[in-house]
Amino acid sequence: MHQRTMLNLCLTRAAGILILIAGAAAGQQTQQQPPPQPEQPYVGRFVLYAGYLNLYTPEIGLVQPGVHIQAGMRWSRHISLGFDFSRGTGNTSVALTQATTTIQKEFDPILQSFIAAGLLPSNYVAALPFTSTAETFTMGPEFPLRKFKWVTPYIRPSCGIFYDSAVAHPNDHLTTIVVNTIAPSGREQMWTAFYGFGGGLAFNVTKHFSLVVQGDFVHENLFPDLLLHTPNTFRISIGPGFQFGHNVTKNWL
Repeated sequence: MHQRTMLNLCLTRAAGILILIAGAAAGQQTQQQPPPQPEQPYVGRFVLYAGYLNLYTPEIGLVQPGVHIQAGMRWSRHISLGFDFSRGTGNTSVALTQATTTIQKEFDPILQSFIAAGLLPSNYVAALPFTSTAETFTMGPEFPLRKFKWVTPYIRPSCGIFYDSAVAHPNDHLTTIVVNTIAPSGREQMWTAFYGFGGGLAFNVTKHFSLVVQGDFVHENLFPDLLLHTPNTFRISIGPGFQFGHNVTKNWL
């Protein structure tokens, strides 16, 4: 009986020692492994956008509605790389006073002779109507600010290639002479580089869908042999944006 009591006492003490060792090991493991961090809000690897745009060139009063398309990949949560394309068409007219000095010197004497001969009224303003179709092609980075749940502002440099095709619509004797002299085909086309800056706001409606409003300012050297001043163009667009793919967790680089 005494031996059994001693055996039970030894087993009880051994079990207590094992419990203390297990508790200490569990506490050490808890200290070594910090609690899991909360999951970052979803930022999809790929992004698409298609919207309605207006290209506005104030120097010549040209408004060109059209379409704006973007596709990109997110390098990190704060840097995206992608391709941008836009196309717009509109009508305006360019006055003789907006043409280069060389063109003004060439055609102003003809204008004055037409007025003197009574072929044109004395208050006639020489202006050539035309239709312009512009296209922009851009590749580059975009930098979003991810501090707000419902809206994501972003900025980007704006550099790329600008294409414009202008079709003249002469409406009197003088503008017909101007077109036949400068562009006998009635069309002028040009590719040129542009630079500027832009940005926008993405209103996050759902996990994968947002309403995007964006704008850009660009400077291009368009038709320098025809226009006295190099124009600047503003682009404003609005449309739906979509993000998909696995969640991007890397910050910055």
